[in-house]
Amino acid sequence: MGLLPLCVEETVLPVPCKVNLHLAVGPRRADGYHNIETLFFPLPEPADVFSVRRFDGPGEIDFMCSDPDLETDDNLVARAYRVFAAATGFAPRLEVMLKKRIPHGAGLGGGSADAAAMLGYLNERAGDLALDDAALARLAVGLGADVPFFLQGRPALATGVGERLVPFDPGLSGWHVVLACPACRVNTAWAYAALDTARTFPAKPGAQCLTSAFEANKRSFCVTGAPLRNDFEPVVFAAHPEIGRAKERLLAFGAAGALLSGTGSAVFGLFRTRHAAVVAMAQLSGNGPRVFLASL
Repeated sequence: MGLLPLCVEETVLPVPCKVNLHLAVGPRRADGYHNIETLFFPLPEPADVFSVRRFDGPGEIDFMCSDPDLETDDNLVARAYRVFAAATGFAPRLEVMLKKRIPHGAGLGGGSADAAAMLGYLNERAGDLALDDAALARLAVGLGADVPFFLQGRPALATGVGERLVPFDPGLSGWHVVLACPACRVNTAWAYAALDTARTFPAKPGAQCLTSAFEANKRSFCVTGAPLRNDFEPVVFAAHPEIGRAKERLLAFGAAGALLSGTGSAVFGLFRTRHAAVVAMAQLSGNGPRVFLASL
């Protein structure tokens, strides 16, 4: 009878999500992608829970998930393990249990956050095989354009397809976010196609460019009054009116500003006081969207 594998480490990690305080989308490029300018902002809630048991010696990943639909070999966590192992040769035997709390298809980056957690976990334990920050970011962007942001875990202005990151402080310390997540899901590929169909760009290169509000003024977000902007709102709200209504309710309940995150379906409201945020959360809770509260 063979010996059972020896568990050498058990780790539990929270995996936070993100919202986009600003998202401007350029025309479709020849390679099918779009240039964007976005301000990524991490939120501590809702967060997935990433539980890992590492065993002695090499092996493979045994991936489990609280959502059976996501428990596949194509899940970004499993893919992140495989690409890291291929790039470095470090392939420990792991049992991974992912408890999903970040709503799927909500524009909160849950899958990318999970992938970044896997990459970060492996890189911290790879010893001499570990990658430097630049090499790890190159590996991450192959999994998803916003995976490099989650490796950094701090607010950042992103350009390109979202992979070029510059740290940015929007000045929201002490604020509170109420996040409303309607039950519907928005497909990212559909959202980009719908946006392309709904608008046209000037033929002359450079005649219209992405916003430069954040590049032009590095002072705090709330001091400058730099606008909350998401180019996907018109097409997403037209197809899913309940998402637009969630934004309207956040504003009606006292949010200083509200916005769709990513391609949706989540919308968030910014509140100056916790009391106001708690009151708004109570008003939104019930049979409507799932609601979360995060303090910044």
